[in-house]
Order: sequence, then C-alpha cells, then structure tokens
Amino acid sequence: MVDEIFDEAAAERLGLAQGRVAVLIHTGSRGLGHQVCADHVRPMDEAAGRLGIELPDRELACAPLSSPEGRRYFAAMCAAANFGFANRQVIAETARRVFARVLGDGELVLVYDVAHNTAKIERAAGREVCVHRKGATRAFGPSSAEIPARYRGLGQPVFIPGSMGTASFVLVGTDASAAVSFSSTCHGAGRTMSRGAAKRQVTGHELRKELEGRGIVVRCPSNAELAEEAPVAYKDVERVVDVVHRAGIARKVARLRPMGVVKG
Repeated sequence: MVDEIFDEAAAERLGLAQGRVAVLIHTGSRGLGHQVCADHVRPMDEAAGRLGIELPDRELACAPLSSPEGRRYFAAMCAAANFGFANRQVIAETARRVFARVLGDGELVLVYDVAHNTAKIERAAGREVCVHRKGATRAFGPSSAEIPARYRGLGQPVFIPGSMGTASFVLVGTDASAAVSFSSTCHGAGRTMSRGAAKRQVTGHELRKELEGRGIVVRCPSNAELAEEAPVAYKDVERVVDVVHRAGIARKVARLRPMGVVKG
C-alpha cells in the first residue's frame, strides 16, 4: 500500500496515491538464467586462457564482447532477460484476474517493468558501450530517449524494494545519474547475509508469526524458504534509498508498506 508520498506531481504521473494498493513482482529468468550462466562459464574460461586474461576467480570468467564466446553469451543472456519479462507478465496477469474475481471493479495498471543483472548496449558520454548491471537496474533521467514517451520529462520509474517486512520505494531516475553511475541504481536494499545464513539464524515459523502479528499476510510453500527472505537478512532500505536520493541518482516519489507477501 502507498504509505507516503514525497512528490505529488510525480506520483500522479505514475498513478500512485496515498492509500492505494500496489503490487510489486520481483522475479526474473530463475532456472533458465542460471543455466545460461552454467553453460557459458567453461567456454569463457577457455577463451580467457587463450587470450591471456588472468582471472582472480573462475566465476569471473570473461571474453571480449566481439569474440564468438562473447557474442554467444550475450545472445543467450538477452533471451533469458526476455524470458524474465514474459515471466513477470504472466504473474501480473494472474494477479489481475485474482483482483477482478475478488474485488470486481477496478484494474491493475502497469507502472513499469525493469530487469536487473543484465548487460545492455547503450550510449554514454558520446560512445556506444556495454553497461553491465549486476544487482542494479536502469535509472534513466527525464531527457533520455531510452524511456517510454509518457515518462519523458519525469524520469524512468525506479523500484527499490526492502524486504517482506519493511518498506519499498518508488523513485524516478535523474539526468545526473548518467555521469554518476551510467544511469544505474541498486535494485533493492541488498543483503547483509546469504540465504543459507538467514535460514540458520531465523526459523520460518517464528518469522511467519512475527509478520502476521504486524498485519502482514504471508503465503509461502514452506517455512524454510520463508526464512531465506527474513528482514534481518537485508540492509536498512530507508538508509539505502536516502543515499540514492542524496547522490542524485534517483529521487524519491513514494514509500510503500507491505500488507501481504507471496513467496514462490
């Protein structure tokens, strides 16, 4: 639910208003994306050895973008990203049908859909470059031709989710972000511990009770999976967003608070 508005004009452009329900869908290519990575690590490793590229870690295997290995990986990564967009669309349509069946009138209108963990060919500082965003998303400013016409003059919508028990934020990108971060921002609060560490420290049963005690409805196949996403495993999203805002990468529009969580 929209809990606080920081920029009334921007919020209105995005269709957000105090007390309005919003649905955030955070998923991507999942197993397909993992398989794409697994399929290309060895060829990249071999290419790096052939080209004399010294790697501090095999998981940093790489090859020039213009090489056969680089071109094949880039094409596969783009396909996985497209799968992620399709995956989110299917989930969004399911949510629309559920809302229509339960509530009748009203509709869910898409604000924006953006991918993270991708590489994109873009223009920056007058050059064509490959911008690799790991744990990051685009945050184009209002004058960028890369964003839909309806958001030009405003900036690309930016989403920074916290956790299932904390706030999430909607922002818009700024033109200043081009020089600061290649028009990029974080895609979430970020973890303070791994999923495995969270499962060892938190019991899903107790977490479920805590969240539901705060009025947050939880739906998850197992308590073990729920523990992976415990709020304690994440950074303070309020501080993270304040840093992004003060750095001029994106500016705050609205704060959302969780009412319900579905963990797949």
